[in-house]
Amino acid sequence: MDKMQDAIEILKEYNQEHIIRILEKLDREKQEELIKQIQTIDFHQITELYNNTKKEIEFKESKIEPLKYLDKAKLTDCQRKKFDELGEKTVKAGEYAVVTMAGGQGTRLGHSGPKGTFKLDVYGKGKYLFEILIENLKEANQKYGITIPWYVMTSRENNHETVEFLEKNNYFGYDKDFVTIFTQSELPLVDQEGKLLIGKDFKIKEASDGNGGTYSSLRASGCLANMKERGIKWIFIGSVDNALLKMVDVTLLGMAISKNVQIASKSVVKANPHEKVGVFCKMNGHPKVIEYSELPKRMAEQRDRNGELKYGESHIMCNLYTIEAIEKVSKEPLIYHSAFKKNSYIDEDGKEVIPEEPNSYKFESFIFDAFEFFDDIAILRGKREDDFAPVKNCEGVDSPKTAKELYEKFWNK
Repeated sequence: MDKMQDAIEILKEYNQEHIIRILEKLDREKQEELIKQIQTIDFHQITELYNNTKKEIEFKESKIEPLKYLDKAKLTDCQRKKFDELGEKTVKAGEYAVVTMAGGQGTRLGHSGPKGTFKLDVYGKGKYLFEILIENLKEANQKYGITIPWYVMTSRENNHETVEFLEKNNYFGYDKDFVTIFTQSELPLVDQEGKLLIGKDFKIKEASDGNGGTYSSLRASGCLANMKERGIKWIFIGSVDNALLKMVDVTLLGMAISKNVQIASKSVVKANPHEKVGVFCKMNGHPKVIEYSELPKRMAEQRDRNGELKYGESHIMCNLYTIEAIEKVSKEPLIYHSAFKKNSYIDEDGKEVIPEEPNSYKFESFIFDAFEFFDDIAILRGKREDDFAPVKNCEGVDSPKTAKELYEKFWNK
């Protein structure tokens, strides 16, 4: 009864009385589950995040400048040789690990399971996204005579299905001793009035808190400690949905080592000024990526003297860090962005409501928001046809059809 009263007081303080009314109607077991969850939620943080949805995002453009990069296709033979040798040496020494962010569902693709279990229709019989990534790793292992530790970040929603899928497929031949699966953290969803949503299980509805949660999840799960035990010095982090992702690019790694930076990333040139990708820049002297939804139209269209987009280097989720960099940002709070989405919920009468329009805010931190904690970043410009075949939409741009074409064209070449 004391815990129940404490929960009610918290809910009253933060104007969540609708949950009290639901709580009072539940049986003892369900009440205990919900009360336990209420005790773990930072209501002050959620209120602040909700209040921020009412504020306009402003950039003082005078403090923003383009970021320098090296174009992989234009490296001299001497540069390329130097970078490759440095990168190969680190990989061969067993000092390199790979993290795959695989917490998403394939809903937008019309696929009911985790996105990594989506089958891309390549070469007739097709390949799963996880299978494509594992082939990429196995090729690097064979080339450098090593087995690279692979860490897979799932969400609470898809963890069980992901583990089951990889087990069933025997990790597509990857050594299970070098695979570690961990889950990312979550935050509650709130409606347009700041009220928390209740799900079908009569618990507060939560969703993964964005790919920026990767850093703290690596630390909280023990994966960071595991990497240290293995002697890992460099960590690559990429997403599961890029069919052309090069997770072991020794040129990128060698460039980062040569430039003595703690973070590096690969970019591709934006397809057009309004392509829905984040772009690299420097803000207040620190590296930054501005998300497409937050980039002012005038900045998106700006061109330099050569006619190239001034802010045209796309962030393609192809990031590299020293282990010290991961350790540093895993302890830093990142800023959160809000996304307005459709989410079903249970009303006070216990009935499920399935909205036809977006009705709630999901709060996410972005992986690139951590770049601001560093003075510099090394950017290597790659090629879209070699490095970027995302599988995000059911049809049209960045769809299975475009990814299939890019994948087959690359491997035929």
